Amino acid sequence: MRERFTLPDDVLYLDGNSLGAMPAHLPAAMADAVSRQWGHDLIRSWNGNDWWGLPTRIGDRIGRLVGAAPGQIVCGDSTTVQLFQAVMAAARLRPGRSVLLTDGDGFPTDQYVVDSVGRTAGLKVARVSPPDVAAALSDDVAVVALSVVDYRTGEQWDVAGITEQVHAAGAVVVWDLSHAVGCLPIKLDEVGADLAVGCSYKYLNGGPGAPAWIYVASRHQDVADLPLTGWHGHADPFALEQEYRPAGGIERARIGTPPVLSMLALDAALDVWDDVDMQAVRTKSLRLTDTVIAYADAFLPDVSVVTPREHARRGSQVALRMEHAYEVTQALIARGVIGDFRAPDMLRLGLAAPYLSYTQVWDAMEQLRDVLATRAWDDPSFARTATVT
Repeated sequence: MRERFTLPDDVLYLDGNSLGAMPAHLPAAMADAVSRQWGHDLIRSWNGNDWWGLPTRIGDRIGRLVGAAPGQIVCGDSTTVQLFQAVMAAARLRPGRSVLLTDGDGFPTDQYVVDSVGRTAGLKVARVSPPDVAAALSDDVAVVALSVVDYRTGEQWDVAGITEQVHAAGAVVVWDLSHAVGCLPIKLDEVGADLAVGCSYKYLNGGPGAPAWIYVASRHQDVADLPLTGWHGHADPFALEQEYRPAGGIERARIGTPPVLSMLALDAALDVWDDVDMQAVRTKSLRLTDTVIAYADAFLPDVSVVTPREHARRGSQVALRMEHAYEVTQALIARGVIGDFRAPDMLRLGLAAPYLSYTQVWDAMEQLRDVLATRAWDDPSFARTATVT
C-alpha cells in the first residue's frame, strides 16, 4: 500500500498521528479541481461536479471506516466547530440535567470546547479519567465527552464499555475519533454511539487542515438541536427564508459553505481506503507499535514506554518518556526521523500502517539509540526555545 503515497526518500516519517502523508494521486486530483472544476466550470460545478453533495458523500465514505451506516456523517468545518456542534446538541438532548463530564487529560481544544458549552448551556463541567467515568455518573450527568485514544500516550479507551455505562445512567456520549479513525476499527453503530467527531488530516491523509466530520446517530437526527444553523443545513436552502427550518436527517448537521478545495482533496485521499480492510490495518499497526516497544525494552534502558502494552488498550502510536525529550526529538528530525514532542518529557511516534514499513521503524529506533548513546541531542541548536513545534 506504500506505493499509493508520496514520501521523501530521505525521511523516516513517524508522525502520521499529526499529519498524514500525501496520497500519490492527490496532486493530479487537485489540478483537476483547480483547473477544470473551478477554472473552467466555475459555479456550474456545484451541480455538474456535485460540489453540493460533497459533505454527505464524503461522510458516507468515512462512515465505512468507522462502522456507521450511510446517512449519519456529514463533513465540513474544523474539528473544533464539529465538536462544539456535537457536545451542545448532546446537552440539548438531556434537558434538566446539570453536569458535563470530560477527560481532564484530553486534548486542550476538547476541554476548551466543553468549557464553552458548559458556560453556554449552564452546565457544570467535571473532569474525570475515562476509566473512572462509571463512578462519576449520576442522574445529574447530561453528557460525557471523551476521545477514543489519548493524544499524548496513545492509550485506547473502552468505547463499548463506557458507552454502555453512560447510557445506563441516562446520559449521552460524544466520542472524538481524531486519533482513531484510519488506524483502528471503530463500530459506532454497533456500540450504540450517540454523536462523534473526527479530523481528517491525520491517519486519513486529507492534507493540512482537512475538514472534520460529525456523526449523529439516526435515532437522534430528527430531534437533534444543533447550535450552529447555517443556510446549508436548512430544509430548503435556496428558498432563502428568513427563519431557520432544519433539514431532515444528517443534512441538518451542515452549516455554511464548506471549503470546497479542501473537501475535494479529502475526497481524493479517501480513494486510498476504498479496498482496504481496517482489521488488516489494525493488525499491522499493532505489529509496528510492538516493534517500537520491544526495541525500547531491549536497547533503551533510560527510556520508559508510556503507551499500554496490551493490544486492546493501544492506538497506533507509542509515547516514550525520557530526559531531554524535546532536544532528542529535534536531533532526530535533523537526521530525517520525524516524530514529535509532547510536554513535559515524551517523544511521540505515530505509526501509520498503510505507508510505514517494519524496516523503517527499526531504522528509526536505531537512530534514536544513537542519538541517546552519543548525546547528539546536546547541541545548542536543539535547545528548546519559546516556540515549540
